Amino acid sequence: MNLATKDIRHNFGRFALTAVGIGMLLMVVMGMGGIYRGVVEDATLLIDRVGADLWIVQRDTRGPFAELSRVPANLVYRAAAVPGVQSSREFVYHTIQRQRDGQPLRIAVLGLSWPTDKGEWVPLMTGRPLGQSHYEMITDKTLGMSIGEQLNLGKETYTVVGTTSNMISSGGDGIAFVTVTDAQAIQFDTPGEAVRLERAARESRGEAFEQAIQQPMMLENAGRPTVQIPAIARPQISAVMVTLSHGANPNEVTKTISGWGDVSVYTAEGQRELLLKGSVEKVRKQIGLFRVLLTIIAAIIMALILYTLTLDKIHSIALLKLIGAPNTVILGLIMQQALILGIVGFGIAYLVGQQLFPKFPRRVIIANADLLELAGIVLAISVLSSMLGIWKAMKVSPNEALS
Repeated sequence: MNLATKDIRHNFGRFALTAVGIGMLLMVVMGMGGIYRGVVEDATLLIDRVGADLWIVQRDTRGPFAELSRVPANLVYRAAAVPGVQSSREFVYHTIQRQRDGQPLRIAVLGLSWPTDKGEWVPLMTGRPLGQSHYEMITDKTLGMSIGEQLNLGKETYTVVGTTSNMISSGGDGIAFVTVTDAQAIQFDTPGEAVRLERAARESRGEAFEQAIQQPMMLENAGRPTVQIPAIARPQISAVMVTLSHGANPNEVTKTISGWGDVSVYTAEGQRELLLKGSVEKVRKQIGLFRVLLTIIAAIIMALILYTLTLDKIHSIALLKLIGAPNTVILGLIMQQALILGIVGFGIAYLVGQQLFPKFPRRVIIANADLLELAGIVLAISVLSSMLGIWKAMKVSPNEALS
């Protein structure tokens, strides 16, 4: 006869409630680790999926993900001319927030270098890649948009032609894929009144400019759209993605591009490390601290519960000692109850987590390594927390059975 299971059956209600409480606490610990993995996965998703070997960004910045980066659009052609470069693509990335059905809608807009990149690398759930250079978009399912749905951004209307899954920015916002031209049009969209005022300001400044006074025809340019004025450059892009030729030496290509005074260049792994050691690093430390605190709290709670259960069995333990039961029997009683409590709590945490984690606003990724690590922690907690109950049981005198 196993005394631990017999005692659990005798106090099943209390044991069940205790196991559920421990399980929910362990589920939070498990979820913290999953949230961290989800944050890392979301932060590095584009770097891993887009398939670029090198990233060229603004000089002395850590862009385009860690901070703002602006480079001229013609940098694409400069990079393509470097020996060892197979292809180069534009990269435009920014976040916007709009209203949709009375609710705020945050979108991470990613510009694809049309027609080189039509989004074929995006894992589509439904629909197709971009089929034209304007007014089409691929959206992540978290944005809640379906095929054929239209969204007004800036002065244009964009139609959803494809949907994807798990394409999330580091901030947890769903990504919408459009062409670079459309991404720039969305980013630099200006209200009509602001355009009118800017043109009027140009004319006012031009009237006081000596050369414009001598050549009045120059003032005609002041009323033109910004993109038609020769002195004003095209909108800048966030970065340039470079794909190396087969057999090319990455160090040589990096050294060549690094010699340019207006840009910095990073490998895909370097860009990944910059991102993880920036904003994600603080999240990692914060989640790690919460995991440690919750683990300590779980150990304390289990120790107190087992101590309370031991106090309830003081008379029974004294009686066992009085009839000559060895200490190993009493030790096994408490230790086995602690292990059963830990195992049942871990099982509840896993089963409930599988149902709840997919409903979280951020991705929760539970890896097998994390489960094994948590199982080992639960085992250690169960053994250590039982020590308080064992210490109390060992101090019980057989004479207390006669009181």
